Amino acid sequence: MDRVALDIPGVELLRPRRHGDDRGWLAETWSPAGHGALGFVPVQDNLARSRPGTLRGLHLQQPPQGKLVQVLAGRVFDVVLDLRPASPAFGQWRALWLDAAAGWQLLIPRGLAHGFCVPADGPPALVHYRLDRAWAPTGGRSLRWSDPALGIPWPVAAPVLSAADRDAPGLAALCAAQGWPCPAAGGRLVSVPPG
Repeated sequence: MDRVALDIPGVELLRPRRHGDDRGWLAETWSPAGHGALGFVPVQDNLARSRPGTLRGLHLQQPPQGKLVQVLAGRVFDVVLDLRPASPAFGQWRALWLDAAAGWQLLIPRGLAHGFCVPADGPPALVHYRLDRAWAPTGGRSLRWSDPALGIPWPVAAPVLSAADRDAPGLAALCAAQGWPCPAAGGRLVSVPPG
């Protein structure tokens, strides 16, 4: 497995090695020896199909859960935001393009918000994510995707949103509700190595 650490603690790009021949290829997308050795042990798998122009996020869970995200079809603009008050990257986001062709996975530790957007001019996307803690309907939280304090350059100006995402609070309101200091937010687009 290839590994690239991002500059937010615990966030990594992982690429399972593909073993191919004239029939195609096979890749091990999770194993105890590989991913488990990194401390990520899934308890639930989710699959999300999203039409072009859809934005899902930014989502976080209480209690926090880690995720292993991989695009199985199409392409998405993926964003993680560090919401761990004790982290040196508290308030920092990173955005990157993930696609099915390259096969990179994004390992997201507990305490980060996550969201993704499917480009309006692309095909539908199929995103698979594994969770290291079961999803609880009462624990879901959303953070406003368009909060100017974050300044995330989403590739869709008027995305298709759920009601919860459309009505989500901004960073300052979320921090106040959690009793956190409000960080100076910022971030950047990260280049993903070719597949």
